[in-house]
Amino acid sequence: MMDLSVIIVNWNTRDMLAECIDSIEQTTPDLSLEIIVVDNNSSDGSQAMVREKYPHVRLIANQDNVGFAKANNQAMRVAEGRYFLLWNSDAFVPPYPMKKDAPKGTAIQTLLRLAEAHPKAGMVGAQLRNADGSFQASYTPFPNFWQEFLILSGLGRQIYARWYPSRAAEEEKGARVVDYVEGACMLVRRETFQEVGGLDEGYFMYAEEVDWCFAMQKKGWQVWYEPAAIVVHLGGASSSGRRTRREGDLYRSRVRFFRKHYGDTQAELLKWLIYSLTFIKFVMHGTLRLLTGGRYGRQVVSLSHLRSELSQV
Repeated sequence: MMDLSVIIVNWNTRDMLAECIDSIEQTTPDLSLEIIVVDNNSSDGSQAMVREKYPHVRLIANQDNVGFAKANNQAMRVAEGRYFLLWNSDAFVPPYPMKKDAPKGTAIQTLLRLAEAHPKAGMVGAQLRNADGSFQASYTPFPNFWQEFLILSGLGRQIYARWYPSRAAEEEKGARVVDYVEGACMLVRRETFQEVGGLDEGYFMYAEEVDWCFAMQKKGWQVWYEPAAIVVHLGGASSSGRRTRREGDLYRSRVRFFRKHYGDTQAELLKWLIYSLTFIKFVMHGTLRLLTGGRYGRQVVSLSHLRSELSQV
């Protein structure tokens, strides 16, 4: 059995996908691995690019956009590695060290070493960085109602901006067990997948990794964060240009997670919070756009669209 199956779900990110594959292949010469690309019916020539430039890469070409969870499950069911590495198409192994004394291009090997050293590690996540080297949030506590209020209201960004320097220092402290890691880079043990199952396909996009980590820990597996493995993640590539649809996907996924794990009462309270804060933002941004001729203020998901999305959960 080979060391690793790298699984990349793609939707209309052809150029980044090529850079992503190159970064993996150029930094893993000592590993036996396969790369599986699941393309969700891209219209930008992604499938043709993979067939032409990477004939050795296994391509699963879907006829529809089946979402992140289902596409990853398709690949994991046929993957041959001892570990599965779920990897976003807008994530890259930097070919240069991003911090002092760090070896370059060893993120994937570092993740594997931690998993090998901790047999109960069902999942291991990397330290995510922006393209300029600044920190992204790479791990987070499981959601709760207060946390959702801060995120939805925008207050969380203000608090995070003040807290950010200490968060960066916290993320650098060393490998540790966490609640969940961000889905851009997730190393998963084959045995964990076999016991827990794959991602919940009821999530089209967003929160599926939160749900998966929750399910793993209920089965006794650990989720680890490894700051020595540094991955550049651009973020939002597959959802750019569909902002309002993205917001609907995000809110629907949050409510689904609350209903599944915390019960109907908390899920309905979260719906009420989403409706209320979305209405306030809709009025504020709409007024600002009207007064400034569209120069300021952003488009906010409509309440009718939001009601349609949330009625499904």
